[in-house]
Amino acid sequence: MTVEEVGDDYTKDGTVDLRGKPVRRSIRGRWKACSFVVLYEVFERMAYYGISSNLVIYMTTKLHQGTVKSSNNVTNWVGTSWLTPILGAYVADAHLGRYITFVISCAIYFSGMLVLTLSVSIPGIKPPECSTTNPQDCKKASVLQLAVFFGALYTLAIGTGGTKPNISTIGADQFDVFDPKEKTQKLSFFNWWMFSIFFGTLFANTVLVYVQDNVGWALGYGLPTIGLAISISIFLVGTPFYRHKLPTGSPFTKMARVIVASFRKAKAPMTRDLTRFHELPSPEYEKKGAFPIHPTPSLRFLDKASLKTGTTSKWNLCTITEVEETKQMLRMLPVLFITFVPSMMIAQINTLFVKQGTTLDRKITGSFSIPPASLGGFTTLSMLISIVLYDQVFVKLTRKFTGNPRGITLLQRMGIGLIFHIVIMIVSSVTERYRLQIAAEHGLVHQTGVKLPLTIFALLPQFVLMGMADAFLEVAKLEFFYDQAPESMKSLGTSYSTTSLAVGNFMSSFVLSTVSEITKKRGRGWILNNLNESRFYVYRAEVTDSVDVKEEETKVMDVKENE
Repeated sequence: MTVEEVGDDYTKDGTVDLRGKPVRRSIRGRWKACSFVVLYEVFERMAYYGISSNLVIYMTTKLHQGTVKSSNNVTNWVGTSWLTPILGAYVADAHLGRYITFVISCAIYFSGMLVLTLSVSIPGIKPPECSTTNPQDCKKASVLQLAVFFGALYTLAIGTGGTKPNISTIGADQFDVFDPKEKTQKLSFFNWWMFSIFFGTLFANTVLVYVQDNVGWALGYGLPTIGLAISISIFLVGTPFYRHKLPTGSPFTKMARVIVASFRKAKAPMTRDLTRFHELPSPEYEKKGAFPIHPTPSLRFLDKASLKTGTTSKWNLCTITEVEETKQMLRMLPVLFITFVPSMMIAQINTLFVKQGTTLDRKITGSFSIPPASLGGFTTLSMLISIVLYDQVFVKLTRKFTGNPRGITLLQRMGIGLIFHIVIMIVSSVTERYRLQIAAEHGLVHQTGVKLPLTIFALLPQFVLMGMADAFLEVAKLEFFYDQAPESMKSLGTSYSTTSLAVGNFMSSFVLSTVSEITKKRGRGWILNNLNESRFYVYRAEVTDSVDVKEEETKVMDVKENE
């Protein structure tokens, strides 16, 4: 290469190697580096969903917890797993950088998986088995056994806090937006990123769930642990090919400074003269591989943080770029809030939807029965197909009419996903009503352990529709929060997506507990351990009904007296 060619070969987005030196695009990054990241995600998602997909079944069959308690324990743990990425994003953006934060978190993640596997394998630590002569005679797990099990689960959740917000960001960092070719490749990255996630999830929902239900929990949890070890190894092998971005300071501190400074100067008169606002020279940003952001008309109150009033302390004067970065993070909050309810619906896949499946006929052939949690595999398969069709057909078709490289905007894509979620809840409600009707017609309302004469595939539409909804909403949500976040806060922006899922799971726990408690106090509970008895509303007897019953009783008494 000539000197000019070598100069053009260096990335222009500020990415460096682990030693902080500029990197050449022909050696590092692009899909060559992303291949290791994508393969990591396949095995890691297999490990994570190998635990979470069937966790409610383990809690009910081995820990002997009821419907509400087991469901809430699952959603609280999943919610924590999706909430800790805020901490991981902070550490990455402010202190250690994405790569180092990710590697340390992997070690914590793996230790949690290892202890969790031991907690279901070693006698004395794993819960006692039920009596062989009387299956109803089951001893509850001891305090020590529960402490080891849940301690491992939440250690795992802490580990994922550092991996989830950083791994997708590391993947996206491999494309330089200042290079036209790489910018185009980056547009499809998140589609294929989600494809890799759900490919691993599909294996977990089918093979691993079957092993857990039919072979044993020790092997069923051991395989995900091995899968996680493989995924970490794959990621580390790709280290020489990665591009890295240096930490740029705490995003929370930066945002707090802007808000505090704007309130301190709330009474200061505003001006349109840009020379009255503080900003660093462009070369200062270029040294860090960044660039200044020009002022925008939205949230103008925050502009006062960069207004020069004589005081120059950091908590009184911020740059225009810092103000605009704060604006970008705040502008995404309404979108974040809108996604809470759909995230609450997603939480039902691994809890109540699975519990529904335990009451239905699961036989495929004479000796083979499908595990209830395996229906989640249809969600995964539906999403995989939907993503491919979206990327290869829908985008190319709509691009001709809209001129948008993505086909439609990210918010439009999310809106279509929201419509799908409305349809899902309608379908789920109708299906559950039909399931309860079957239970009543066959006199199985109060029977436990007896399967209803209704195939488990009656639940298939709600699982398939959930996969289609995810192809629109979840992919667009992840891409939107990454794309719209400022360069110095990409990990925090990505954590918005995980925060949405966290809040959705916590909301699910709250709603489930509240409905259960209120309905129990007012009569029969709507959510009981026996789902066939649940959600039946007992109507107040009409006065005319009481009169009719009384007349019938009188007639019977008259007949007996005549006899």
